[in-house]
Amino acid sequence: MLAGKPFDDLDGKSIAMIFSSSKDPMMKRILDAIAYSVTAFSGVLLVVLVFSFGWLVFGRYVLNDTPTWVEQMAMLLVTSITFLAAAVGIHERTHLSVDMLSLCVPKRISVMFNVLIDICIFAFGWAMAVYGKELVDFAWFRSIPLLGIPEGIRYLPVVASGALMCLFSGCRVIVAIQHMFIGQSVSADSHSSDVNGDQ
Repeated sequence: MLAGKPFDDLDGKSIAMIFSSSKDPMMKRILDAIAYSVTAFSGVLLVVLVFSFGWLVFGRYVLNDTPTWVEQMAMLLVTSITFLAAAVGIHERTHLSVDMLSLCVPKRISVMFNVLIDICIFAFGWAMAVYGKELVDFAWFRSIPLLGIPEGIRYLPVVASGALMCLFSGCRVIVAIQHMFIGQSVSADSHSSDVNGDQ
């Protein structure tokens, strides 16, 4: 198990496993399910976006009656898809992943760099969630033109994305810190038992 390996015995694959998933299978399944649900929801929004533009073209050139609401709805959908997909990218380490520096240093320092990166992502997601909520409250009582729904809905994806970033990066930080202490503890215990055995 990863928890039983000292830092000096970790290879690149083991380090990636620490930060891409939890050693707790239940936590990993929950996070994977959340990421999958968000991805599926973003896919549905993308399908709606494509069909809405198809209706825009059909209405403009066939019916000679342009549905003007499509542009406003498209802006809302693009914002939602972008922010939600960015949050899933945090979980899958395909977005906002700064690995160049951590690959150029020893393994022990590389783990610490990855923890620092995830802490920075957590802080960024927290700021997105908090200030996005302020934008939602500020704009909620205004309506989006042609749609007639509260303008604060535009900023809900920012809040959701920030919360998901905090969840995904925060879990990785917790797992990494647990690994750091448990791994060192197990390594020290095994070393002391070897010494006692030699005596």
